[in-house]
Amino acid sequence: MRNGPQRPSPRSRGSVLIIVMWICVGLVALTLYFGQSMTSELRAADYRVAEIGARQAAAGGMRYAAYVLSQFGTEGAVPRPEDYRAEDLPVGDASFSFIGRDHDQPPAAEPFYGLVDEASKINLNTAPRAMLELLPNITPELVDAIVAWRSRNSADGGDSTYGRLDPPRTNKAGPFESVDELRLVYGATLELLLGEDTNRNGVLDDNENDGEASAPRDNADGLLQPGILEYVTVHSREPNTRANGQRRINITTAQNRGALAPLLQQRFGAARAGQIIAAVGQGELRSVAEFMVAGRFTAEEWPQIRTEVTHSNGATVQGLINVNTASETVLACIPGIGPENASALVAYRLQHPDELTSFFWLTQLLGRAALTRAGPYLTDRSYQFSADVAAVGRAGRGFCREKTIFDMTTGTPRIIYHQDLTASGWAQGAVARQTRRDPQENRT
Repeated sequence: MRNGPQRPSPRSRGSVLIIVMWICVGLVALTLYFGQSMTSELRAADYRVAEIGARQAAAGGMRYAAYVLSQFGTEGAVPRPEDYRAEDLPVGDASFSFIGRDHDQPPAAEPFYGLVDEASKINLNTAPRAMLELLPNITPELVDAIVAWRSRNSADGGDSTYGRLDPPRTNKAGPFESVDELRLVYGATLELLLGEDTNRNGVLDDNENDGEASAPRDNADGLLQPGILEYVTVHSREPNTRANGQRRINITTAQNRGALAPLLQQRFGAARAGQIIAAVGQGELRSVAEFMVAGRFTAEEWPQIRTEVTHSNGATVQGLINVNTASETVLACIPGIGPENASALVAYRLQHPDELTSFFWLTQLLGRAALTRAGPYLTDRSYQFSADVAAVGRAGRGFCREKTIFDMTTGTPRIIYHQDLTASGWAQGAVARQTRRDPQENRT
């Protein structure tokens, strides 16, 4: 009998082979798992870097907006779209655009790019009840609540509206600090505030035209129906000073207009100055626009005197609406213009863009009675602008959106409001989404 090590049986060798194979499978699975985990981590880091790039691009957009305003938005002027770039401005591998509005055209399927004039909207703090009542889809109850929210005593609406609630509440009794403060007002639902435009970009996006297939609920009529936020602001005021820093001349009373005679003589000569003063007479005037009509100024004369006069004694005049930039919906809310004249005004602006240096062109469409009613609410100057910056990182990743409102009353851009709108969702339309889509996403 031979002594020595025994060879393992075939069954034992098979068991070892199976164990080794299972170990190999486990190691391969662990390798694949950690590989996939690292890939996910790398992609997450890549997206994070893209988001940081988008944020930096948005910051660059804010600085660029300040530059544009310092160059083209001084002394109440509104920068024209042709004065600056507003779409796809590169910042490294990222880019930014200004989400704007074209108030002379109906909302389209793709955004309009540019800065937004805050004076083209109705000021929540100064608009009378009758003007608020004409806003689209607003309810009488919400108008009461808005007026009561800002009023300091019950004689003006005050807290009586809120005091009648169960349980009773108190109003703010002070001015609105932002338009989003409307969400605190009783009865201001998101449906009323946003309408179908839930991402607040002025564009009819696919999800805003599909009925109840996806949020928001809409009527799928192919038309965008914005909410109240589209038409209101709290940031519209203009300085009551002339180019040389002196206070503007108040033309409301004959006594105040006494200081106007030397200026008129300097600009137009003694004879013409006497004609203007005689035409205006001794009666009281409610607005600069009424003074323009009463004085029978010509189209060449009015721009020479427009920025020298005012109808207020305050350091600033709040809540005036720039008739050169306001939408048809906003124009329709102004007494003296109304729905019956708003569309004609928009059509005239389209046909005569060179006349929009002042509001003298209104005399071509409105009579003296209508201008007298509308005058206290009108201006042709703007000093507050919003830059709604939508930025995208490299390869179409890392979207962010930030809105900044600049004040130009001192001649230098000053930030008075900032808001992050990234959570509102994509704002640049379907075409921009497709062209910026990450190639890696197309493969998944």
